[in-house]
Amino acid sequence: MSLPTSAWAADQVAAASARIAPLAAERTAGVKPRLDRVLQAFTAERLGVHHFASVSGYGHGDLGREVLDRVFARVLQAEAAAVRLQFVSGTHAIASALFGVLRPGDRLLALSGRPYDTLEEVIGIRGSGQGSLAEFGIVYDELDLLADGSVDEAGIAAALAVPTRMVLIQRSCGYSWRPSLTVEQIGRLAERVKALQPHCLVFVDNCYGELVELQEPTAVGADLMAGSLIKNLGGTIAPTGGYVAGRRELVEQACCRLTAPGIGSEGGTGFDLHRLLFQGLFLAPQMITEALLCAELTAAVFDGLGLAVNPLVGGVRSDVIQAVRFGAPEPLKAVCRAFQACSPVGSYLDPIPAPMPGYASDLVMAGGTFIDGSTSEFSADAPLREPYVLYAQGGTHRAHAELALERALVALAEAGLLPVGPTP
Repeated sequence: MSLPTSAWAADQVAAASARIAPLAAERTAGVKPRLDRVLQAFTAERLGVHHFASVSGYGHGDLGREVLDRVFARVLQAEAAAVRLQFVSGTHAIASALFGVLRPGDRLLALSGRPYDTLEEVIGIRGSGQGSLAEFGIVYDELDLLADGSVDEAGIAAALAVPTRMVLIQRSCGYSWRPSLTVEQIGRLAERVKALQPHCLVFVDNCYGELVELQEPTAVGADLMAGSLIKNLGGTIAPTGGYVAGRRELVEQACCRLTAPGIGSEGGTGFDLHRLLFQGLFLAPQMITEALLCAELTAAVFDGLGLAVNPLVGGVRSDVIQAVRFGAPEPLKAVCRAFQACSPVGSYLDPIPAPMPGYASDLVMAGGTFIDGSTSEFSADAPLREPYVLYAQGGTHRAHAELALERALVALAEAGLLPVGPTP
């Protein structure tokens, strides 16, 4: 008799959980210093309940918004920050920063290879007629990654042989099978860029990376960075929004793109939702740690079955993303269906590959989250293209990941889609 599939799946997940137990203790210890930084920022800015309310209309003189900006600037180790619900996504915040700072004739150089899919149309790599950077006369180049997925640091000098206004560094792996960049690596790249072209700006797409390490890119030489509030810093409860942070004048230029020249950071109401943003930031250190543990558990489960994972179990992490390479579409879709079935919202839905705005390939997304698109909650998605890699992220508690992974293993085993199955 073979072991029942459900019992086998539970054993696999339990073994993976035991394997990452030392990592769990280490990750949990990291909550305290990060939370201390958040609390110090709240104390320094004298946060009170009166900051939870917003003004209506234009949003001029909104004290809560102003305190929120200063708190985020302290936490992100930046000179200034702008936190706005009007940013509909991380891509929107990044686009506002790029369009706000760059001018016709400027050159933008991506140092970390091809950017994330949703930036391709922003830059003008793909699509036309929608007002991309290219259509406004911004010259774009990119430095290809090395064969191992790392940045070609030796090639930076040649790539910066011509005047360049800004370099773009994407911290996370995005939809690429490459290591995410650590803050130390970003600092080294920034130092190299400044040595070659002192006036070249260093911009970092910081999505998925906030508070994963003790320092942020703006603490090690980045001039400007941007990200989403429904990823790390929203603590799973921010309803929408994004941020830009860095040098004060650059943050203001990004805000002038979000609102209008002459209005900049002075406009925009918080819709009486500031309390959720402050509370989300307070919860973020704990939620990010849980997301990291969910990522470690996902890596351990699939690594134990002989699948390639990135990062490796116990490897260096600079973001909350865990990639698993399935090499074929069917197991990828089966895992997404299982994760969706174990979601708190829309568990009855069957995620099928479909076009998504901003993406070149059809995507399959398991995201039964309370906040649509919130990758700080446990979710997974993948472009339907070779080598068929699943990108899992988020998780409010590792128990949720355990349940979802057990369900995924059952689905894979029953469909005969795993290299290893229930043993006698």
